[in-house]
Amino acid sequence: MKYKELTVLTTTEGSDLVSMILSDAGSEGVTIYDSSDIKELYRKEIIWDYIDDSVLEQSEVVSVKGFYPEDIYDNIYIAVISELEILRENSPFKLGSLETSTIDIDDEDWVNVWRKYYKPIHINNIVIVPKWLKYEAEVGENIVYLDPGMAFGTGEHESTRLCLTLFSELQVKGKRVLDIGTGSGVLGITASVCGAEHVYMSDIDSIAVNAAKQNAQLNKLGSFDIECDDLVSNLTTTGDIVFANITADILIMLSKQIGKLVNKGGVMILSGIIKVRYDEVLSAYISAGFIVDKSMVLGEWCALRLKLK
Repeated sequence: MKYKELTVLTTTEGSDLVSMILSDAGSEGVTIYDSSDIKELYRKEIIWDYIDDSVLEQSEVVSVKGFYPEDIYDNIYIAVISELEILRENSPFKLGSLETSTIDIDDEDWVNVWRKYYKPIHINNIVIVPKWLKYEAEVGENIVYLDPGMAFGTGEHESTRLCLTLFSELQVKGKRVLDIGTGSGVLGITASVCGAEHVYMSDIDSIAVNAAKQNAQLNKLGSFDIECDDLVSNLTTTGDIVFANITADILIMLSKQIGKLVNKGGVMILSGIIKVRYDEVLSAYISAGFIVDKSMVLGEWCALRLKLK
């Protein structure tokens, strides 16, 4: 199969938002090329065997790349351009040119391009490992193998990292967990691997549901359900821990309904919230009867761990 590689030029601040647009459009993996990441590591005095000075002198322009099957690319490209224009009109910070370019790549080239950028991700005692890599677990580590496919959720994105960090501080053994808008299933599957009694995952995107099912099988989960369903209104199950890593607008929309899904004494972890929308989301959930257990910020993204009053 032939693929199209779509590149969008932006800024460090805009790279996460652009990457989400490319992911939501169905990209089979997204990569971000940002020289500021290397500069930050260099400032932290991490020991490098060798680093070329030219790397530190690279442009401030950040490249975000998405990958799409050739036969459906034209419609995807139109949709992406539309979303980029909406982003430009509403962004609170500089996005750069948002210039786009496209090149053709072969199936074999594509596999090599995107897989080489995924590495094991360590978040406290949780390690997210791409399924094609071998990893020797250390004592006490909970290993989650993942093949994101076309679904959002690799563990790389700040919103997912925030969820996993807030989750890793909880006692999960014997708990019932809901993962609303599951994407690749990374959050719900992690909960199961860490000892949850039962995990329910749902998404309105059938591609995401299929990816989550495959990843559940990959990790040989115990008791779990995965459904393609409405985010909240059709759910009849409840959980001791409820994940919702979605977007600020949808979180606000669901604020009055989602509390019904949380068992007494349970917690809810919200993420996918850009900084400029944090106060709106927080206000909506305080009005819905929640109190803040803990909040976190990573880059331009925020997450909340909430309890019912």
